[in-house]
Amino acid sequence: MAAKPAKSGETGAEPRRPVLLSGGNPQIAKGHGEAPVQAYIAAMPGWKREVGRRLDALIGQTVPGVKKAVKWNSPFYGVEEGAWFLSFHCFTNYVKVTFFRGTSLDPVPPGKSKHREVRYLDIHEGELDEARFTDWARQASRLPGERM
Repeated sequence: MAAKPAKSGETGAEPRRPVLLSGGNPQIAKGHGEAPVQAYIAAMPGWKREVGRRLDALIGQTVPGVKKAVKWNSPFYGVEEGAWFLSFHCFTNYVKVTFFRGTSLDPVPPGKSKHREVRYLDIHEGELDEARFTDWARQASRLPGERM
């Protein structure tokens, strides 16, 4: 009779690796709070994990009491529950930050969107400008959040 496979967490079981979607974006279950966001960041591949940690830390330092969630396999940040000012997402060669009211930021982030108010910031390896990002996060947190 064959041995029953060990479940994750039991002795001898291999920890389950997160599923990476197209471009290396982690597939993380939807959820609110710190735990799902930290699970997403921990599953980010390679150098992108450190970018995710820095973005999360900078947002937390800049916006005390920030609300967090994972929706559509991306971390979301807001001041008010259910109203979001930014999110980020892994792609093959960069991490894309979405500012939902980006056209109201000064200066306006460089990446245009098909959505009128949305602007993007693509962060490639070694290119995170923490001062610029922190300024945009601070400005964005003071604007009405996007309900979704």
